[in-house]
Amino acid sequence: MHLLPSHTDMSPSVLLVNDGNIVDDSGKHGTDADSDSSSALLHRSLHHDPLHVVGAEGNYLHLSNGERILDASGGAAVACIGHGNVRVQEALIEQMSEVSYCHSLFYATTAPEDLAKILIESTDGEMARVFVASSGSEAMEAALKLARQYHLEKPHPEPERSHFISRQQSYHGTTLGALAAGGHVARRAIFEPILSINTSRVSPCYAYRGLSSVVDTEGSYIRRLEAELEAEFLAIGPKKVAAFIAEPVVGAALGCVPPSPGYFAAVRRVCDKYGALLILDEVMSGAGRTGPAPSERHPRPLHAWQDPLIGITPDIMTMGKGLGGGYMPVAAMLANRRVVNTLEQGTGCFSHGQTYQGHPLACKAALEVQRIIRDDDLVTNVRIQGALLGRLLHEKLSHHAAVGDIRGKGLFWGIEFVQNKITKEPFDPSQGIAMAIHELGMQHPHNISLYPGTGSVDGRRGDHILIAPAYNITADEIRQIVDTVAAVVRQYFLQNHKGWLAMHSADGQLGLAEKVKAFQFGR
Repeated sequence: MHLLPSHTDMSPSVLLVNDGNIVDDSGKHGTDADSDSSSALLHRSLHHDPLHVVGAEGNYLHLSNGERILDASGGAAVACIGHGNVRVQEALIEQMSEVSYCHSLFYATTAPEDLAKILIESTDGEMARVFVASSGSEAMEAALKLARQYHLEKPHPEPERSHFISRQQSYHGTTLGALAAGGHVARRAIFEPILSINTSRVSPCYAYRGLSSVVDTEGSYIRRLEAELEAEFLAIGPKKVAAFIAEPVVGAALGCVPPSPGYFAAVRRVCDKYGALLILDEVMSGAGRTGPAPSERHPRPLHAWQDPLIGITPDIMTMGKGLGGGYMPVAAMLANRRVVNTLEQGTGCFSHGQTYQGHPLACKAALEVQRIIRDDDLVTNVRIQGALLGRLLHEKLSHHAAVGDIRGKGLFWGIEFVQNKITKEPFDPSQGIAMAIHELGMQHPHNISLYPGTGSVDGRRGDHILIAPAYNITADEIRQIVDTVAAVVRQYFLQNHKGWLAMHSADGQLGLAEKVKAFQFGR
C-alpha cells in the first residue's frame, strides 16, 4: 500500500497545510529525480503520491490495489451521507440537462434559490439571506467582508471597525483573509509576513487544558474567558472591533472540542455590549454533524448553534463540508435580518462576488443532500449513534496510558494523545503521533481512515485524531469503528513506544507482557 511518509521520516519541519493534513518537508528539494511521485498534480506532498481511489460506496473507499478503506472520518468530516448516493447523482444529471452554468451577475437559476430557501427555513427564520460559495475558506472571506461592509453602512457608520478577534488554536480557512483570522500557529507560520495584522486572538474554551480542577469551577472558568475577551476588546479599542469569530464545536485545530455551558452566552454579551458582530464558523461542525438537540425554539435543529448548549444566534454564519457532502464543492454564508436590513437601507448591494458563486450544479447537489438529511431524519440518527460512539470510545480507550481526553458531540469525536495523563504533557511533535496512527489505520488488517491533527496545545504541540462518520451510520458500524480505532491505538503504542508504555501502565497495574496479551485478546 502506498502511504504517506512514515512518522519515522518526519522531522520537526513538518508542515500543516489547508485542512490540517500533514506533509513531509524533509528537505528533499531539487529535481524530479528526488521525488517518488509520478503525478503531474501539485499534491500536498511533492515526494509521495496519495492512495488512488477508483470507487466509493456507502462508507467505503475502493483503492486501485483492490483494498477498501472504511471512511470513518468522511474525509475531513465531509461525506455526511456516505459515498455514491443515487439520489444526488440523479439530481446532478437532471440539473446538467437544464443548465450547468450561467453568470450570477446577470441571471438566476432555480437550484440556488431553492437551496437558499431550505437553508433559511433550517434556521427557523433567524437568518435572512444566503451567499453560496465553493469552499469554506471562501465563505469565511465573504463573512469578513460582509461584517466590514455592515459597519460602514449603518445609519451611523463606524469606518474604524476593521479588527477581528478569534481564538488561539483556531482554523477558519486557507485563503489569506481567513488564515489571518484564524489562530493556528503552524498553518500561519510561513505566511505571517503577508497576513493582515488587524486580527488578534484570545484563549479557546478548552476545558481539558484551560479549566484548573484546583482553582476553577465551570462557572468561574467561563467568567475568566469572558473577562479575557472583554479585556481584548478594550485593548484594541471597543469601537474598532468588527466581529468575533468562533467555531461552536472546534474541529481540526483542537479535535472536536464542544464549549462549556454558558460560554457562548458570555461571548454574545461581550459582542452586544461593544457593538461587534458574532460570526460562527460551522464549516466543519455544522449541517447536522454535532447532532444538535431539539428545543421549543428549534424543534428540528440542523446547525450547531441551535443546540441549547450553544444557546445563541449568530449575526453571520458559515457552512461548508456537510452542506454538499462532498458531491460538489460548495459552501455558504448566512446573514441575519439585522445585517441584511442594514445593507438594504444602505447601498442596496453586497460588495463581493465570485465567478462560481451560486453555481447551479453545486447548489443542486447541496439541495439534495439537505433534503436527504431532512427526509431521512438523519440528525436524530447522528444524536443516537453519536451517543453510542462516545460511550464506546470511553469504554475502550479512556484507560489507555496515551489517551488524555476523549471529547465530542454527535458524530464528531476527537481523541487527544499525551505522554502523561496527569500533567497532560504532549508528545514531541517530531514523533508525528497523529499521522502515524492514521497511517497504521490505513494498513491491513485495519483498513480505516482516521483524520489526524496536531497543534491542540499551542498550535504546534499536541496530537489528536478525529472520527466523523456519515450521518446514516448504523450501530453495528459504530462498533466496528470503535473496535478498529482501539486496536490501531493499542498496536501503535505497543510497537513504537514499548519502553514508555511499560512505565505508564494504562490502569496502573498491567506490565508490558500483560498489555500485549490484553491487546491480542482485544481488551
